[in-house]
Amino acid sequence: MRPLIAALAAPLLTLGATLAVAPPASAATDTSTVADALQKSPVYVAPGAADGLTSNDVDALEAKIEDADKPVMVAVLPADFPTQKLFYDLRAKTGITGVYGVRLGDRFDARADKQVMSEQAVKNAAGSVQGQSAKSQLDDFVSMSLRTAKGSAPSSWDSGDDGVSAGALIGVGAVVVAGGAGVYALNRRNRRKREAEQREALEKLRVVVDEDITAFGEELDRLDFHPAEAGADDAMRADFERALDAYESAKRYMSEAQRPDDVRGVTQALEDGRFSLALLAARREGRPLPERRAPCFFDPRHGPSVEDAWWTPPGGSSREVPVCAADATRLRDGEDPDVRTVDAGAGERRPYYEAGPAYGPWAGGYFGGGMLPGLLVGTVLGSMLASPAYAADYGGGDFGGGFDGGDVSGSDFDPGDFGGGFGDGGGGGDFGGGGGDFGGGF
Repeated sequence: MRPLIAALAAPLLTLGATLAVAPPASAATDTSTVADALQKSPVYVAPGAADGLTSNDVDALEAKIEDADKPVMVAVLPADFPTQKLFYDLRAKTGITGVYGVRLGDRFDARADKQVMSEQAVKNAAGSVQGQSAKSQLDDFVSMSLRTAKGSAPSSWDSGDDGVSAGALIGVGAVVVAGGAGVYALNRRNRRKREAEQREALEKLRVVVDEDITAFGEELDRLDFHPAEAGADDAMRADFERALDAYESAKRYMSEAQRPDDVRGVTQALEDGRFSLALLAARREGRPLPERRAPCFFDPRHGPSVEDAWWTPPGGSSREVPVCAADATRLRDGEDPDVRTVDAGAGERRPYYEAGPAYGPWAGGYFGGGMLPGLLVGTVLGSMLASPAYAADYGGGDFGGGFDGGDVSGSDFDPGDFGGGFGDGGGGGDFGGGGGDFGGGF
């Protein structure tokens, strides 16, 4: 093996050493070229725009981003590169939900999808690195962004083999000499492991959501409403139609779900449908229309809550939670509420708020991101909601909706996140924008 390893390593090391001092052959003629490069690697340096950056600097920056597995991208472009719609076009052509930093000559600015990094976080990060050398500026911006950004790196960074950097070739040669290339498979294995965990979580959720959908369908049947029945009016028919639409939407969303975060849309639809049924029932019975309230905290299948009641989880602090009439009575009588239990693994069933992170999107669709963390303080699920790992794997924040960092969303993004001229929103100070809000004329 030793002669073979030496034979393989020698040309790679020679080639790597040659490329380490040679500039890339491609030219950054337009944003399409830059976007194509960023689809394959998180760092792009245009020919002639290195500004003191060495190939080792670039490779170290790439490794830093890839090791963190975050959707952060930076590009170094010539000072005369066209700035009109620069970030907008980069985002549209790259198609990756993430953070985009651009050094243009000696100027620097950045934009990001809001679900990955907030506008203020981007402005703060970009504004804090003004006036630095290219190496320090990019390194500092990337470090701050990696600490803040949500989501994972795009899978295309694993598969691309065009434009391989000098450092990568040198590294391959070193790994061959060492007798293996396991280091280069680490990120891919981690991503595949995460995807497998999400598939497993989705299958757990599928059982729970199917139970919810079935229960809502049974409610529709028990209501036994016919649009042409005596006494039915347009308001009743509209309520019934909304409930039917919610039922069909919930089934469709679940059939299309690819990851746990997609379940949020299902439970949102069911919550909307149950409120429509509550309105319809009140109209038929001549009762006052109910106010729009969150569903019962203990089991959303109980329907919209009727009041807030004090509840103390085992080992936790007391808090007010929305409850249905039956659970409100149980709590007043000193009894345990009728809590929804789910599969917690190993054949054990536990309350959904004690059963693991996969149930966050399910609960988030019912209760909304702003409400749920306060309800779950001190529970297993509540302790996970604010963690970076939860945000990366299950959506975090408002528990879903849209694309997470690293997803290839193509042209599906908010143009306001990437609007404004270069320097008008992200960098502030030196670039004539002063850190105004994102958005505006493209």
